[in-house]
Amino acid sequence: MFIQTEVTPNPATLKFLPGRDVLPGGAREFKSRDEAAVSPLAEKLFAVDGVTGVFYGSDFITVTKAGGEWQHLKPAILGAVMEHYLSGQPLFAEGAADGGSDGEEFFEEADAETVDTIKGLIETRVRPAVAQDGGDITFRGFREGVVYLNMKGACSGCPSSTATLKQGIENLLRHFVPEVEEVRPVA
Repeated sequence: MFIQTEVTPNPATLKFLPGRDVLPGGAREFKSRDEAAVSPLAEKLFAVDGVTGVFYGSDFITVTKAGGEWQHLKPAILGAVMEHYLSGQPLFAEGAADGGSDGEEFFEEADAETVDTIKGLIETRVRPAVAQDGGDITFRGFREGVVYLNMKGACSGCPSSTATLKQGIENLLRHFVPEVEEVRPVA
């Protein structure tokens, strides 16, 4: 098994490509060991000293570190990923939800059509581009001209995430949806 790695715009996050599906059609983020308890692979990754976050994309895994050098962490992470896939274990423990919720969406019913347009643009133009960088962005809400987005994986805590939001996503949404005045991240 050959696992490729790619750098991301976030220097604290590295993208691992195992050459097979990870979470087809979905995404899931783990920000702590406790959250990772539902996934044997995420548990193994959090056991590597310095790992502070794990994110599953459709065909990749991003790992975030608090400290240490990638040259020291990378072999242990590669070993955990390889061991998991060679063992044939499922990605999630039996009975564990493979979803993960970003929380309730919020918007006024009168804005439903605008929200559908915003979600469509995020789904077709933003998420695929962000996945290339090892992350994900999902819609959380729309109120008084402000779009609220949840940033995950490599995007969460990335130094360039503000530029991505303001110069990329905000400009795109404002171009296609005149009601959008601003884009803000939410936790």
